[in-house]
Amino acid sequence: MSYAYDTIADIIRLAEENNISFGEVVLRYELENYDRSEEAVIREIEHRLDIFEGSIQDGIDYAEKTASGMSGGQAAQLNGQTPRFMSDIAYKAMTYAIAVNEANAKMFRIVACPTAGSCGVMPGAVKAVADHYKLDRATMVKGFLAASGIGNVVANRACVAGAVGGCQAEIGTAACMAAGAIVEMMGGTPRQVGHAIALCMKNLLGLACDPVAGLVEVPCVKRNGFYAVHAITASELALMNIESQIPPDEVIEAMNNIGRAMPAALRETSDGGLAVTPTGTAIAERVQSL
Repeated sequence: MSYAYDTIADIIRLAEENNISFGEVVLRYELENYDRSEEAVIREIEHRLDIFEGSIQDGIDYAEKTASGMSGGQAAQLNGQTPRFMSDIAYKAMTYAIAVNEANAKMFRIVACPTAGSCGVMPGAVKAVADHYKLDRATMVKGFLAASGIGNVVANRACVAGAVGGCQAEIGTAACMAAGAIVEMMGGTPRQVGHAIALCMKNLLGLACDPVAGLVEVPCVKRNGFYAVHAITASELALMNIESQIPPDEVIEAMNNIGRAMPAALRETSDGGLAVTPTGTAIAERVQSL
């Protein structure tokens, strides 16, 4: 049989029909359509997981400021501290996600998942959960596969670029991928993965992409930290059988429609939002003179 899918509903249906997980559908589709063995696919995913961990460490270890002076050192400042209000998992997810985005701002190697600007969300959330529950590499690979399927659907049916759909498309997709990965890693059902996606995406619809000075630093670095925790919230709800009234594919479609209806000023042009505040404008002028 074919494991081809176009929608999240397709993946869930195939998983339920074949009594396999959400991520297993994605793996079987990969093997069905590309000339690669299962071992090769898993080896490549493990390589990306290694980069996840390396970029977290780079972001923490290299604490100096970026050339713009807008970011750097914040992950190091957070790392190893005792949170006042957050759980250990949420605090680590926030810290790790900021670390990866700081590493990106300094041109260290990262995995764009789905984009460079949103690259911290999935590594941060997935690594924090894996650390806490001492999940093995094979379990993390399963989560990565589920996230890959989610990213494929959003990219093919909507958009993942801030220039097209605003930050809801970038950070929203990243958070959905992370939420789905966590549910998969924790043994959730395919249907629970779907609800995690829907709950995650529908609660950040309309988010603008407004980078100050055109750089992927403000508000991007801290935004990665916030939405890593958002992804964990969605996975927690889904694993407790809290369901979205609007199915995931309809939420994705709504995101796409909202993004394309946004004015250009809110889609990565730096012509609106935080980028044109007095402080944002002053930073841009200073950066341009460097």
